[in-house]
Amino acid sequence: MPKQKVKTNRSAAKRFRVTASGKVKRSSGGKSHSNEKKGRKRMRRLISSKIEEGAVARRIRSYIPYK
Repeated sequence: MPKQKVKTNRSAAKRFRVTASGKVKRSSGGKSHSNEKKGRKRMRRLISSKIEEGAVARRIRSYIPYK
């Protein structure tokens, strides 16, 4: 009997990327509307992607096993 495949969590697959070194990369939310009240510095900070670490990254990697 062949080994059963693990299903990918589709919502996690759309939100996270795994880098070549195995780190989990995500983009920050809160930048799609009501931006005129947010400062330039804050918007610049929101544009850049973030790296998840520790137990959170391990859990996310289990959600997206084939990426």
